[in-house]
Amino acid sequence: MKKHYLAMIVLAQVAFVAQAQVTANTELKSFINQSFSYFPRIKEIENTVATAKQKLDVSSINSPTVDASVAYRFVEPKIQIPLGGQEFQFAPVHSLDGHADINYLLFDFGRLKANIERSKTDIQYAEHNVTYAKYQLASQVSTIYYNIVFIQHAISIQDSVLSFLTENKTFVENKYKNGDALKIDVLNIQTQIDAEQNRKVDLQNSLQKQLNLLAYTTGQRQTSGNTFDFDIPLKDIEAAIADAQANNPDFLLAKDKVKQAQNDLAVTQLGAKPSVVVGAESGIKNGYVPNVNELKFNYNAGVALKIPIYEGGRTKKQVALSRTLVKQNELAIETLNSNYRRDLEQALTDLASNLERIRNTEGQIDQAKYANKLAESRFQNGVGTNLELTNAATNLERAELSKLQYQYQLCLAKVELVRLMGYKYW
Repeated sequence: MKKHYLAMIVLAQVAFVAQAQVTANTELKSFINQSFSYFPRIKEIENTVATAKQKLDVSSINSPTVDASVAYRFVEPKIQIPLGGQEFQFAPVHSLDGHADINYLLFDFGRLKANIERSKTDIQYAEHNVTYAKYQLASQVSTIYYNIVFIQHAISIQDSVLSFLTENKTFVENKYKNGDALKIDVLNIQTQIDAEQNRKVDLQNSLQKQLNLLAYTTGQRQTSGNTFDFDIPLKDIEAAIADAQANNPDFLLAKDKVKQAQNDLAVTQLGAKPSVVVGAESGIKNGYVPNVNELKFNYNAGVALKIPIYEGGRTKKQVALSRTLVKQNELAIETLNSNYRRDLEQALTDLASNLERIRNTEGQIDQAKYANKLAESRFQNGVGTNLELTNAATNLERAELSKLQYQYQLCLAKVELVRLMGYKYW
């Protein structure tokens, strides 16, 4: 008992450390917790826990069974023989029988206990399945949340581009009126404005779809999030896989499947065991000589031992099959380890590469801003061309979008890493 208590303390400390390592804002946590009570799939899976518990109640029953029956039979020809100068009847023509019987399984040589253990494992599996569904939903909500943040920032960048192009168009139109620019210059800028407007419409459409997904999962249609503030300290692959094995519900479910298969094997191995049943019966019926038509009270009691002798090797084959299923589920854990190592390595690689890209784009943005100011000054002074100015603005837009894209990808990589390691951050 003491060891079990200490183990619970250690697990609680590990879970606390795992939560403390993840940084997530209050609004995101609120959305995730709302989704658990709003999203129908969670309620559906939670109902499987209640179902598993009811199955345990059924499998735990070992109470006596009581049955009652009433029977009537018409028997011809009449069973009688001459005896002492009279016809003596051995059986009634109208046979009546009404009785109640009670039976109780006295010994089953471990079958009931094995079935109870299997039902308990089914409950644990159902509970872990609920946990798994919540982890998946939390990751989905987090992804939607930061998709919205990304698109809103992208729209802001698009608005700045449109503002620049609109101002540039006004400036070129004035130059055109003064004879310092061509009509084609005005038309080219308007074409660019139309193209950028279409990009903004596409972004707004994507934003609305993400808001629809947010409402689908949480019931909320608005968010105030505006930064990629989800964070977790980087770890090496061995530490990450150790955390995943300890915390991720996928591994808990895999272990539960092994235990379920082991319980099924235990139940199957008891299939050829004997059983001892005690029973009693009481009622009224006719057919007792010498007066076979008279209804009489009767009762009996006894013990029955049922011993399977021959079943064509069915139990042996079922045991072999159950052992194979145990092995199969054990191998599934090895496959799970391999898959998670691959996914964790990919997530860590994404984190490292996006951090490097963000550092690189910061210099590109500074250079693009300088080039844009220089092109704008040259154009206003009549030295540069509108094409040079537009190219400079486009390069600045691309650099800012690239940095935003890398920040977004970095954030999603962190969300994925946390999901893989099984951290509960809500």
